[in-house]
Amino acid sequence: MFMPGKQAVTMTDAAASQIAKLMAKDGHQGLRIGVKKGGCAGMEYTMEYVDEVDPHDEVVEQGPARVMIAPMAQMFLFGTQIDYEVSLLESGFKFNNPNVTEACGCGESIKFKDT
Repeated sequence: MFMPGKQAVTMTDAAASQIAKLMAKDGHQGLRIGVKKGGCAGMEYTMEYVDEVDPHDEVVEQGPARVMIAPMAQMFLFGTQIDYEVSLLESGFKFNNPNVTEACGCGESIKFKDT
């Protein structure tokens, strides 16, 4: 589904560092990212710890950080940059996704062109 030699998603150094910390904390194999129906704009990102890699997942590695993309989410996440931001009030992963056409005001849910 993806172009040969091109990763499905990329990670900033901050995101890769945080993912590596989360993996090391409890010995997880990585983080699986996906999308599901929900939220006011129609879709939401999901993230979960992975202890076993699914052979259908797209695996993206950057140093010790490993992200798996759930099969149903691959077409929605292609070209996405994962970042990790820390501010005075909150910290968390941010998805810079070129496939998103709308986002709700709170930034928790998104809409894609064909959903």
